[in-house]
Amino acid sequence: MGNPGARLSAALDQRSQHQSILAAAKHGPLQSLTDRELDAREKPMTVYPRPKRVRAWVRFGPESVRVDAKLMRSTPLAAGIEFRAEDQVFRCWVWGNAVTLVDEAI
Repeated sequence: MGNPGARLSAALDQRSQHQSILAAAKHGPLQSLTDRELDAREKPMTVYPRPKRVRAWVRFGPESVRVDAKLMRSTPLAAGIEFRAEDQVFRCWVWGNAVTLVDEAI
């Protein structure tokens, strides 16, 4: 029925990531691409009814941190992501090359 050590390790990794996110958030607001950078009026946007799991680099003020996130929408150049830290939900747009799909096959 699974490996309890692996589940504990995953829980500790998640807790550590949440602490890193909250620490970075003290350095400034979450950065997001501007409407001008997204060029949403000219570029097609895809909305994912089943969000994909990704790893993404985000910035809080000058502080960057890599997070486990959900890919909620995208344009040809950008990704709209959502991620959590404890009871807070964060949403932002980042450049597409700041995002890596997570292999969900186990």
